[in-house]
Amino acid sequence: MKKIILGCMLAIASTSIGQASLGEVSGTVLNGKSNEIIYGAQVYIEDGDKKYQARTDTEGYFRMSAIPAGNYLVNIIHDGDTMKNISANVQMDAICRLGEIKFISKFQNVGTVIITGKDPNRIKMIDGNLPVTQISYKEIQKSPSKFDPKGMVAYLSSDVRLTDDGELVFRGARKGDMLYLLDGVKTSDIGSIPSCAIGRMMVYSGGLPAKYGDTMGGVVVMETLSYFDLYRDWYGEQVKAGKL
Repeated sequence: MKKIILGCMLAIASTSIGQASLGEVSGTVLNGKSNEIIYGAQVYIEDGDKKYQARTDTEGYFRMSAIPAGNYLVNIIHDGDTMKNISANVQMDAICRLGEIKFISKFQNVGTVIITGKDPNRIKMIDGNLPVTQISYKEIQKSPSKFDPKGMVAYLSSDVRLTDDGELVFRGARKGDMLYLLDGVKTSDIGSIPSCAIGRMMVYSGGLPAKYGDTMGGVVVMETLSYFDLYRDWYGEQVKAGKL
């Protein structure tokens, strides 16, 4: 009995420590001709054998949650018609707001997608407007500090500095009072992680979400580059080029 209880406690602990940094996609679907709200439209994202989906409510609004960070293609089905391949860049702990999407009947061409709003590509943090910086693997490849993960963190945020002995210090915090997470798992150091293995990096320098625990310093969240990241980017490029 003790072994069973211990096993359950370890499973719960590993689940809480290994929390992934997921994002969301939201928007409003309107009729492309009448500009009226479309209720009950199916909005979905296909990601290999997984499917993230939602339906528009009485205000035409939809929201898909728990989506891993990456580039996706959003599709909408309404009255037998399908509107395909709306680009969505989902970031860690963030909402990708697509704004108002004008659904055009018998629409199949990605080149004429109409998305309106003051700033449809604006990313707003789920936990509020937090002081946070994100960088993708494509941006990492162009970074002057790409071979030095700690140097890259210091380069990304003015609130972080690299000490002479190679430690990161966040403004207003003591040396060593910080948190590193790699694929949702706490780690003591990131200096040995090769830049080519980093899919994306996020730096919190204040106003930390509760899920990252109690620390007076900042948090560096890193996710390794996976096959799915490369596949999504390749697939999106092939679709836009009309090859798929």
